[in-house]
Amino acid sequence: MRGRLRDVRGEEGSILPLTIFYGFLSLVLILLVVAATSLYFERKRLFTLADGAALAGAEAFALDDVSLASGGPRPQLRSTEVAAAVRGYLAAAPNDVGSLAVERAVTTDGRSATVELSGYWRPPVLTVFVPEGFRIEVTAVARSVFF
Repeated sequence: MRGRLRDVRGEEGSILPLTIFYGFLSLVLILLVVAATSLYFERKRLFTLADGAALAGAEAFALDDVSLASGGPRPQLRSTEVAAAVRGYLAAAPNDVGSLAVERAVTTDGRSATVELSGYWRPPVLTVFVPEGFRIEVTAVARSVFF
């Protein structure tokens, strides 16, 4: 009986380092998941803005710019009109994307609008494990079609 008491007393306090380690590991994991989720939502928010801006740019044509082709009526887009429509859309659309910038708003084929937006992402909690932030870019393409 005395030998057993000595063995138990010798291991006293050995669970404390494990508890501290797992607590630290859990905290690091939680902070990384929070940062990754924040980055995902910021990218989705930016992509939603780019998608709406591309749609606005794809419909930036006057009725005089519609020509009849073998497949039906076909609008003719111009890059200057696409860029103006994108700027107008972004000015009217509510957004909280940090440092929002239009990298490119053009039409390459006269039928579709390509919009490339960028914004700056910052993590909600600054830690040693996550960078202070970085620029993210998204590209959306929309095409004008008559049915």
